[in-house]
Amino acid sequence: MKVGLVGFAGAGKTTIFNALTGLTAEVGGFGAREKANVGVIKVPDPRVDKLAEIYNPKKKTFAEISFVDVAGPQESDRSESGLDPKLVQQQRSAEALVHVVRAFDNPMLLQKADPARDIRAFDDELMLTDMVQIDNRIARLKKEKDSARERELLERLKAALEEERPLRDVELAQEELASIAGFCFLSLKPALLLLNTSEERAAENEYILLGAPREVIELAEAKKLSLIVMSGKAEMEIAELDPEEQREFLADLGISEPARDRFIRAAYELLDLISFLTVGEDECRAWTISRGTTAQKAAGKIHSDIERGFIRAEVTRFEDLVELGSEARCREQGKLRLEGKEYIVQDGDVINYRFNV
Repeated sequence: MKVGLVGFAGAGKTTIFNALTGLTAEVGGFGAREKANVGVIKVPDPRVDKLAEIYNPKKKTFAEISFVDVAGPQESDRSESGLDPKLVQQQRSAEALVHVVRAFDNPMLLQKADPARDIRAFDDELMLTDMVQIDNRIARLKKEKDSARERELLERLKAALEEERPLRDVELAQEELASIAGFCFLSLKPALLLLNTSEERAAENEYILLGAPREVIELAEAKKLSLIVMSGKAEMEIAELDPEEQREFLADLGISEPARDRFIRAAYELLDLISFLTVGEDECRAWTISRGTTAQKAAGKIHSDIERGFIRAEVTRFEDLVELGSEARCREQGKLRLEGKEYIVQDGDVINYRFNV
């Protein structure tokens, strides 16, 4: 999963990036850099650890999230053509966007913190960028034959943007989504609001919204966006500590877990992701898929040959496998099921694929 950290310059995106990844990218660039910071983290999953206790594999492999810290525009740099093309390209490659919103005063910036203002303004930038792209495509389609269907869909999307509705709010069929996937529209991407607050408010902001102004909470609800609150600076300092010191520091702040764990849960919920598991003496591993994925499609996450040569899936619930201690016991107790290619994989399924190529 690839997540883009976006927002205006000075919002603390790189600080959030460091807090989530444990890296030490230089902060305070205020949009000056052209290259994005990239970092990968392992997704904590106690189920993998538990299964490793049973199988004692050579290695454990957790799912991963890739973070892309995209330099942001100055609030005063807004134009009639949307975001800078260099920034747009970096954002288009992400599967989801996290809009980092400043909720602290920054002496380097002229404007005082106004999260609601920045949420609306950056959303406008995303929609304007999509509008320019749609207008350019419609202009080209007018010169082509057999383009009526695509033009009709793009005109519908344009109308929504003119009403200041992001494309993620437009009801689209799967076939329509597939037909416009190549455009990578920014306002169509799943989005999460991350309110970056001061260190003084860190203890109040534990995934609950006590640190968020009422106006921001209501705006997030109106836009149907999930909202998470954290202090990037405090969490960055925590991420630089060793695990034992982290626990002590969090306890002193009254926070039960690092921001990274809270963020991962929010991101998984946002993208409607689940994990299935594979086990054996070589490896115990978590695989991330979209909710509603069939057993055959999920097999493709492991290897395309398994998907192509799919015969059946031997499925055991994680809880049953842990309780009974082995696949053999699960089979004896009727807890191991044989499922076909159309079976919808559930979160926590432990799957052994049978295939032939």
